[in-house]
Amino acid sequence: MKQKKIKSIQEWIPIQGILKTGAIKLKNHELIKILKVNSINFSLKTEFEKETILNSYKILLKTCNFPFQIIVQSTKEDLTLQEKAIKEKNENESEKIKKIAKNYLNYIKQLNDQKKSSRKNFFIILKSEIENTEMQEDDLKEKYMKIKECLSRCGNTVYEITEKEEILNLLKSFLNPRSILYDKK
Repeated sequence: MKQKKIKSIQEWIPIQGILKTGAIKLKNHELIKILKVNSINFSLKTEFEKETILNSYKILLKTCNFPFQIIVQSTKEDLTLQEKAIKEKNENESEKIKKIAKNYLNYIKQLNDQKKSSRKNFFIILKSEIENTEMQEDDLKEKYMKIKECLSRCGNTVYEITEKEEILNLLKSFLNPRSILYDKK
């Protein structure tokens, strides 16, 4: 009877390594780059602002004539630090403020106990399929700048993720979302 060879996780995942620039080299020699996008609260915008944001987003989709992937990651957030900070700040306040803070603390505690508090993180994955490694990095930089420019018109801030430790943590969270129960920020 033939035994199946069980692949290790390193064999299964197509990642060869992480370059000093933060680009991720795949086993098929393509490079990818992870960008983090800070969100905006669209629902708090005026109708004019919402229309402007949507038009800017349409421009992004029209001008970025290359494939990219958008990942929305929802992580549970532990609110105990916020609870503690509110308690400390309201020790010397009036009774009316203390009552308002107490009601708010009860609400936060309820959210935390029910694990209904979460944070949304937004990422864009860029990929370069050019064969020359130096040209791949330039290609990724050009794509990053184009996305950054378009999304800044929407009010978003876009960051390149370059730290190896942060990239590894992100890859781990993408591949095994249950491993990260709470966002500790």
